[in-house]
Amino acid sequence: MIWVAQMLGLLSFALGIACFYQQQDLRLKQLMVLLNINNALHFFLLGGITACLSSLISALRNTLAIKFQSAWLATLFIAITLVLGLPLIHHPADWLPLLGSCIGSYAVFCCTGIKLRGIFLLGALCWLLNNIWLGSIGGTLLETMLLITNLRTIYLLRKQTGLINT
Repeated sequence: MIWVAQMLGLLSFALGIACFYQQQDLRLKQLMVLLNINNALHFFLLGGITACLSSLISALRNTLAIKFQSAWLATLFIAITLVLGLPLIHHPADWLPLLGSCIGSYAVFCCTGIKLRGIFLLGALCWLLNNIWLGSIGGTLLETMLLITNLRTIYLLRKQTGLINT
């Protein structure tokens, strides 16, 4: 069964790269919903219950974030993540996906463009540590590549807006 979990992790790796190559916020959020659903199953099979829960909440959150920008919704999803996630914490590493999910909630509901991707970098660091802890090969590759890809996209967006001279 572990090989199925690792294969799903590799699928997440591919979906994640596709996500952060997106320069349009809408397409980024749509792909993230698919990534979150796949990650939920991946983490469940690895025994990462807080990561599974955080991924499911993130899928719902990202679906709503396609249509809505709202600090109120960000606060609501942060609260939902903590209320449902806190009882599942049995190890300090269980905090990582909850923190990553809370950061993501703020990002998708309150940020756009370069700021959105910059905040995602912080969440990616939490998820990277979580994936290393769980032994997720695809997840570790995913978050490493997301950090690199997201930094590249931020650079390109800054270049397009004239914030970087060439």
